[in-house]
Amino acid sequence: MRMFNDSTEIAAAVGEELGVSEWIGITQDRIDMFADATGDRQWIHVDPERAADGPFGATIAHGYLTLSLIPFLGAQVFAFAGDMARVNYGLNKVRFVSPVTVRSKVRSSVAMLDVTDIEKGQQVTLQHTIEIRGTDKPACVAETVTLLMTS
Repeated sequence: MRMFNDSTEIAAAVGEELGVSEWIGITQDRIDMFADATGDRQWIHVDPERAADGPFGATIAHGYLTLSLIPFLGAQVFAFAGDMARVNYGLNKVRFVSPVTVRSKVRSSVAMLDVTDIEKGQQVTLQHTIEIRGTDKPACVAETVTLLMTS
């Protein structure tokens, strides 16, 4: 895991690949829990029998489930040391390139795209590419923006 100790180290990493997380499995249980939490119970996610005859041959993870794995997967790749506040500021761009079928494994490759000084710290833009084991196309490519704020 890559540890950033101060604002200088963070700024110096612009343009770098930070690393890759471990693979994690996408189970039907995980998909069902996400469906319960969000109320999105479309059959393509939660009905294995019907989905077997659907366009992907199995249930698929919600795109937002895949996106929601970014904090967990990213924490395996990098961390910011110290006690600064870390605030999710938003997303610049998100694309769901390929569906994630049940029983797939995914991981995140992370790159530092940009660092901008702000009044109370730094604004950090990272690119997370969620890969699917055994496929050429990623599941998701997302640019996240985080504010690192000193007190």
